[in-house]
Amino acid sequence: MAIYSIKDLEKLSGIKAHTLRIWEKRYNLINPQRTDTNIRYYLDEDLKRLLNIALLNRFGVKISKIAEMSDEDIALQVSFVSDRTNESDTQLDALTISMIEMDEVKFHKIITQKIDQIGFERTMMDVIYPFLDKLSVLWFTGSINVAQENFMANLIKQKIYVAIDQLGVNTSSDQKKVLLYLPEGEIQELSLLFIHYLFRERQFCVVNIGSGNSFDDLRGACEIHHPDYIFTIINEPRHRQSIQDYVNKISDFFSDSIVIFSGFQVIQSNMKSNKNYLIMQSLEDLFTTLNRQELPEMPGESHSRGN
Repeated sequence: MAIYSIKDLEKLSGIKAHTLRIWEKRYNLINPQRTDTNIRYYLDEDLKRLLNIALLNRFGVKISKIAEMSDEDIALQVSFVSDRTNESDTQLDALTISMIEMDEVKFHKIITQKIDQIGFERTMMDVIYPFLDKLSVLWFTGSINVAQENFMANLIKQKIYVAIDQLGVNTSSDQKKVLLYLPEGEIQELSLLFIHYLFRERQFCVVNIGSGNSFDDLRGACEIHHPDYIFTIINEPRHRQSIQDYVNKISDFFSDSIVIFSGFQVIQSNMKSNKNYLIMQSLEDLFTTLNRQELPEMPGESHSRGN
């Protein structure tokens, strides 16, 4: 059972702490527990109730009216509203509730409905990634625990695996090949998995070697597959060499491939695309580039590797 401060409730619900105290005092909407030193704290049930209240209030239901409703009536109204709106904040609230409750059925219903409405890719871009941004903030501030975060991450991975599997395998001999990898110390496997989907959906042959790859690991994979493109994400600081040195080393050695770099460390270094490498400023940047078929190609067809 988790314990939340009023600041945690503010972050999770978007309702200011001052407003929450008014709602407590005037309408008795949530009833905090108190420590021996009289400090407020809240439990899971308080959080779930508040998220539902915040959702209804955002859709025009007055707080005074909500205060008169039973928990069952509130849940019924929330279900009615959630099923009939595409508003992103509502989807984020509903996903947050499914995370707090660790409710796979609720998560599946929300995401499946959204995929039916706008497709898998836009669901990932417009719903899942904003939710993950929110989740990161909540985790760093201690508002959620590791089990809740892992629960949601694994459910999202399952959705991406299913989407990739449904694409089938393109056996065409003239398709471009992209190798995806994460260097040692990087953990963005969920993002790499979605990027796997984006390339695969656009008829690329995708070789995904995952996380924890050393330079020798990458070299070995490239010697086998001779990719047209290499893609990686660098979010964590490089302690043994600068980001620019790492980018130069990879792009220089694998000079017969276009190397695509993304991630916080790359972006904040203000590097520009150069020689045989590209800098992607964001996932949306990659999404747009792929949709417009604007990835450059290396001249010639040689895939030999230097030593």
